[in-house]
Order: sequence, then C-alpha cells, then structure tokens
Amino acid sequence: MLPQDDPALCAALAADLDRAGFTAEALRSAWGDAADDAIARGLRRPADRALGDRGDPLAVLGRLLVLGMPQAAASVDSALPAAGADGLVALGLATRDGDATVPTALIRPQSVEDAAAGAARWWIASDLDEAALGGALPVDHVLGVGGASLTLASLQLPTPAASALDIGAGCGIQALRARRSADRVVATDISERALAFTRLNARLNGVDAIETRHGSLFAPVAGERFERIVSNPPFVITPRTADVPEYEYRDGGMVGDDLVAAFIGGVGEHLEPGGVAQLLGNWETRSGVAGIDRVREWVAASPVPLDAWVVEREVLDPLSYAELWVRDGGTLPGTPGFARLLDAWLDDFVDREVTEVGFGYILLRRPAAGEPTLDRFESLPQPVGSEPLGAHLAEALAAHDALALLDDEALAAAVLTVAPDVTEARHHLPGAEEPTVIEVRQGGGFGRALSVDPGLAALVGASDGDLPVGVLVDAIAQLLEVDAAALRADLLPRVREMVFTGFLRLAGHGR
Repeated sequence: MLPQDDPALCAALAADLDRAGFTAEALRSAWGDAADDAIARGLRRPADRALGDRGDPLAVLGRLLVLGMPQAAASVDSALPAAGADGLVALGLATRDGDATVPTALIRPQSVEDAAAGAARWWIASDLDEAALGGALPVDHVLGVGGASLTLASLQLPTPAASALDIGAGCGIQALRARRSADRVVATDISERALAFTRLNARLNGVDAIETRHGSLFAPVAGERFERIVSNPPFVITPRTADVPEYEYRDGGMVGDDLVAAFIGGVGEHLEPGGVAQLLGNWETRSGVAGIDRVREWVAASPVPLDAWVVEREVLDPLSYAELWVRDGGTLPGTPGFARLLDAWLDDFVDREVTEVGFGYILLRRPAAGEPTLDRFESLPQPVGSEPLGAHLAEALAAHDALALLDDEALAAAVLTVAPDVTEARHHLPGAEEPTVIEVRQGGGFGRALSVDPGLAALVGASDGDLPVGVLVDAIAQLLEVDAAALRADLLPRVREMVFTGFLRLAGHGR
C-alpha cells in the first residue's frame, strides 16, 4: 500500500506528534547521545535498552516510528489520541497484527534552520530501514533523511525564488527545503512510492505549493524553466549486470557516472536566466582522466553555456566504493551474496578502466546575460564550518558578480572588511623574530586555511572598512620597502580570491 496524505488524518497525526514532544532533541535526550548515533549506523538495540520499560508517548513513538518496532495498539492509541493506531494504518504507515501495531514506515523528526527562513521542525516519513527489516532493502525502498540528504539541504541557496524543481524527490526532504525559499516547487521521481511519501510529508508538515510529477530526469517538465533546480539524484555507480539489485533511490539505470553527465547536459535549458541548479554526484577517474576534469568537460559540452562551481569533497578507491554501496543495500560482510556483489563492482571498474571515484557538490548557473564568468573546479576535503553552506554559496556568488564589475582600478578604490569568522595564526621558529608561516583561517564556509605572506597579511589585518585597498597597499609597500606597483599587481588577484571565498568582504555589498 502506498502512503496516503489524507488531510484530516495528517493534521491529527501532526497534532499528536507535537503534543508528545516528538522532536530530534527530545529523543536524543531520552536514549542518549551514543544510542542516537548508533541508530544512524543501523543499530537500534542501544536506544531500545535506554528506554527500558518506559510507556510514555515519547518512548512509545520512539520505538514505533524511529526504531521500527511493533507496539501494543493500546499504547499507540494512548500516544496518538487524535489519530490513533487506526489512523496510522489508514495512512499506510502501519498494519495491525492482533493487538499489536506493526510499523510499515518510519517517521523521524528533523530540525532545520537557515538564515532566511529561520528554524523549523519537521517529521519525515520513509520506508523501514535495514535494522527494522532485519535484512536487505527492497529495490523500491524510499530512503529517509541520510547524510547526503542533509548535505544537499544545507547547500541549497536561501535566497528567494519564484519557482523550484526537485529532481529525484525521494521522501521529499529537498522539496520541503526548497519551498522555504521558493513560491512553488515541482517534485519529480521515477518512483510513485517516493512521490506518495513526498505528498505525505508535505501534508504532515503543513507545507503547501509542492506539486509531484512522475518521470525520469527532465521528462516531466519538458518546455518549463525554473529559477532553482535541486537534485540528490540516484548517482551511485552500479554494475549493469542482472544479479546486482537496482535500488530506485540510488541507481539511475545508466552506466558509470552517465547520469550526472546527463543531468549537467540537460539542466541548462530548464533554468531561467540567472537560475541556479545544485546537485550531488559521483564522477569516475577513467582511462587516466581525473574525475573532476571529466565534469569540466560535461559542463563545457552543455548546449546552454553555464557558470560552474564544482567542489570535490572525497575520493575513494574502487574497493572502498564497492564495499560502501554493497553495505548500503543491507548486504554485510559474511552474509550470503556479499563477495559476489563486491566482485561485480570491482569487475565493472576494471572493465571500464576506473581507478577512483570522486564525490562532491555541483553548482551550475545560467548567466542572466552574456557569457559564463564562473569556472571553478576545486578539491576541498577538509571539514566545513558548522553553519549551513547555502548562505555561504549565495554570498560567494554575489561577491563573484560584484567583482566581475570591478577592474583593478575600481577594486583598488574599494573598501574591504575582514569577515568576523576569520582568525590569524603566526608560527615562529624558537628565538626567531619574524614568523616562518602566517596562516589565516575561516571558521565558517568551507573552513579554508591560507598561508599568506607579510604583504597580504598586513592588508587583511588593515581591512577594517575605513581606507580603500589601494591606499592600504601603498602604505604596506612603504612599510615593507617594496615597489608599490609591483605589490599592487601581486595582491589584487589574491584579494579577489579572498573576497570570493569569504575571507574579505566588499563594503556596501551586503556581506
């Protein structure tokens, strides 16, 4: 049975969950940090042990909807006085087995926050996971909110948009997040089951203006354009052999990384001028060509010219990649089929001369006018700041556009300030008067760290919103006893980089 989005039942269930204090924070407090972290690794016993014999609504709902454990129908009725156990059954989220209510889906609370729309608490329904099922996932499994989902949600630009498109909606988490910034959202998926969960989750959380459409990639929106497109597509590289399960939530049915290439090749015509697309993806280092360079080729081949900012966050060898996704499907080492599936992945990589698989973030923008000006492909494996990256990306795009209007003379006349999250560290050899290394580091954004020379360090330190860049450079040149013109030629390109990456801010540009 597909999940249902009956308005009255969803409203009753939402009221019950709210009344029970069914939040991520309350559950973590109830069963402890270690048990909460274990749930993400597929271990539910520690949380169940921590709840003990508690029969209060939070405990009952935690076992039933988060851990996926059957509960007595009477206890469920008590925990959900408005919806009741029968309401869960009618919504397609549970079944009855005598006096027990047996979950057929999970509902897990999520806390979200961004600078534009503030904080919110959601309840996200999805299919039972491996721990609740006690084995491998069915191929039509609808995934809940995992690490990749949270990553993409945090990457979404918080700036307003009239329209947004979520391709590969899954349980609907990206569509919900996009709706916080966009007036309307179209959510598509090849899975009717996934679209049913998207509709249920929108209704359960009181979010309107999300339309669902069935189909692959851009087929459901032929001829339409959007200001924002977001996708956590089924990008996992899967061997195209008959005995390897093709999970709808992660496998796009194409060879290697062709799905990501197809997305990049087709997205431009569905973006409004100035519109932005954001997605996660895998890319292969194949036949000696680095994965990120292959992504650059895909962008260059787009029939619609696109600005591009691609960040590679991780690179895995074929064995590590294969093991990751065999485990993800619920087949663990030592269980039947593990070795066979691992061999299928490794044979596929050998046959296609794949030596590495990269993972990262792709941001594409259709220029509002003229030719693309942003062409940035970089590897950033370090931990990022604790704040959502979406605001940082939006600020970087705004800085790029502002800088594009400034020649070197205009930049020299600009006034800069240091971002409040930037710190400086100086490293000296014992007894040395001058530092051997000067490092500036940002606490937010991508958590970048830069080694700078005394000239750039002095400019950063003096950028307090008072004097123009050119005046500061001249003063620094005099202090260092170097040629001012040469110092300006050296520093201005690096100033542009530091403004884009968020170390420095252009006064008067909202940063």
